[in-house]
Amino acid sequence: QVQLVESGGGLVQAGGSLRLSCAASGSFVSIINVMAWYPQAPGKQRELVATTTRSGRTDDSDSVKRRFTISRDNAKNTVDLQMNSLKPEDTGVYYCNTVTFAKQNYWGQGTQVTVSS
Repeated sequence: QVQLVESGGGLVQAGGSLRLSCAASGSFVSIINVMAWYPQAPGKQRELVATTTRSGRTDDSDSVKRRFTISRDNAKNTVDLQMNSLKPEDTGVYYCNTVTFAKQNYWGQGTQVTVSS
């Protein structure tokens, strides 16, 4: 199993920055491959915005490109999301997600990000 705990959410004005962190623990942490962030805006489905693999490959969606940066520490089993130039439409609950090499999928409880205009 993998347990995920997110932190770092909060209220920020448009144009500001926040850094989210997700810490993974449990018996399967050594086989985590993908770590990702999925925001869920009010009334909408979760949307994948950034991923990173154990080998270090990263990818992010066009909506956050050049604004958000995902980073990972395999030794600490953590993944961060640095969010700059935040917009009101970035508001939502941000969920950390991991997928192991065995294709097991885990979610955190989420952390609220609110961007005021």
